Amino acid sequence: SAVAQKLSLELNLAAMLCNLLEKCKDQQFVGDIKCFDLRLLFLLSLLHTDIRSQLRQELQGVQVLTQALESSLSVRWTEEYKAAEDRDRPPLSLQETDCAIEALKALFNVTLDSWNVHSENESHQFRYMAAILRHCLLTTGPTEDKTEELHSNAINLLSNVPVSCLDVLIKPSSQEETDIKYNGMNMGAIQILLDFMEKRIDKGSSYREGLTPVLSLLTECCRTHRNIRKFIKAQVLPPLRDVSNRPEVGTTVRNKLVRLMTHVDLGVKQIAAEFLFVLCKERVDSLLKYTGYGNAAGLLAARGLLAGGRGDHWYSDDEDTDTEEYKSAKPNINLITGHLEEPMPNPMDEMTEEQKEYEAMKLVNMFDKLSRVSVL
Repeated sequence: SAVAQKLSLELNLAAMLCNLLEKCKDQQFVGDIKCFDLRLLFLLSLLHTDIRSQLRQELQGVQVLTQALESSLSVRWTEEYKAAEDRDRPPLSLQETDCAIEALKALFNVTLDSWNVHSENESHQFRYMAAILRHCLLTTGPTEDKTEELHSNAINLLSNVPVSCLDVLIKPSSQEETDIKYNGMNMGAIQILLDFMEKRIDKGSSYREGLTPVLSLLTECCRTHRNIRKFIKAQVLPPLRDVSNRPEVGTTVRNKLVRLMTHVDLGVKQIAAEFLFVLCKERVDSLLKYTGYGNAAGLLAARGLLAGGRGDHWYSDDEDTDTEEYKSAKPNINLITGHLEEPMPNPMDEMTEEQKEYEAMKLVNMFDKLSRVSVL
């Protein structure tokens, strides 16, 4: 209510809640108080932008809330920015999950507009947060729905982390780890993001709220971090072999994303097209190979690239390799639809000489009429 909001401002409730969180740190018996405290901080920071500034600048709110999140997830560190991964650890309890979710939501509000990191301390703070969020993505809740809610809020917060600090999502992999690896890096968290993205696509609804955050996050990660881009491209846009179907037809992740390129929601189709464009290193010829000109026309028109070329960002010079199947089919691929079309039969092959002569005379007469009315 408006009265409660006014009282909270007069009593400086945000400062009191931060002090209480400090006292609750690492004390399991005050879990209910801690969760309620975090929920209040989320609501206050949502309703009042000045409280966001106070939390960020005066009350060390980012640090306090990050510690609360770390405590809720019971993070154990093995080295800087790398949490221990215990595969035998049971799922979080309902209370632990709820506390983590409230901390994530409050942190999201406090860290809005944090793309520019100006100091070494801020960079450390966001890297530390990103490492906790990586652990969060690898953690499960008591139910599948709670796990999805936990991961969804972690992804929202990762979108506020400066992209230069997201390198901690793919720390070097040790010999003992059996998780998904690529080029010596542990890609477990990136795989969770990919699986989450596909699950949200398959839901078929609420794309704006449910899908665009993870697509935006993956796009920025791919644009900045080469290993992430190459790992994701290997799964989303593997070398083409079968080009008999249109790019939007099928059940692969590529097919699903290409279908989104013509979605009715402008924001959804823009971010889906941008994601695929970045995976193709912003090269028009590479994008058209995977999507067809018709599906990519909207993005290319918006970028002024209808005639070809590439985007503004620089990428490594490693080249894509086409499969033998694609090379042999390439001359017969329809550039508009992006799939292999059988050669059209020549209608004159089945005509007699008299029929050919008749059609030729019709054409001559048509040209004659056009010239008489000054069209030609």
